[in-house]
Amino acid sequence: MAEQQQRLQALTEQYSKLQNGKSFHMPSIYPITILISCPFPELQTSIASRQKLESQQQENKGVQKEFAALASDSNIYKLVGPVLLKQDKTEAIMAVDGRLEFIEKEIKRVEAAIKDIQDKSDGLKMEIIQLQSATQGAQPQAVA
Repeated sequence: MAEQQQRLQALTEQYSKLQNGKSFHMPSIYPITILISCPFPELQTSIASRQKLESQQQENKGVQKEFAALASDSNIYKLVGPVLLKQDKTEAIMAVDGRLEFIEKEIKRVEAAIKDIQDKSDGLKMEIIQLQSATQGAQPQAVA
């Protein structure tokens, strides 16, 4: 019983540190210590990255639509520092398409990271809940 309460207290402290953004060592069953990183601040950072990527994706889709509406003999210029350089239309279209592909891959990567962070948090939360209910179930038996 005391062992369960100690484990519950340790898990609760770990979850609290997780929320506050502090890293901690999670004791395992084996005689090694596993370092767990702080996913809540990482979650905020990942969500901000996702929003930034979404914004970039929308901008590039807008450029893609503009290119589709252009006449074939239209001139396209690229701003390089303080200078506008003439750019080939097919080259410009390929560059925008390439950026969109890259952004889509990054969005998938960030979404996977967000899911991983949420899964870690949920797993720790579920372990705390299970241990709490096991501890509460054992208390009436000890009193009787």
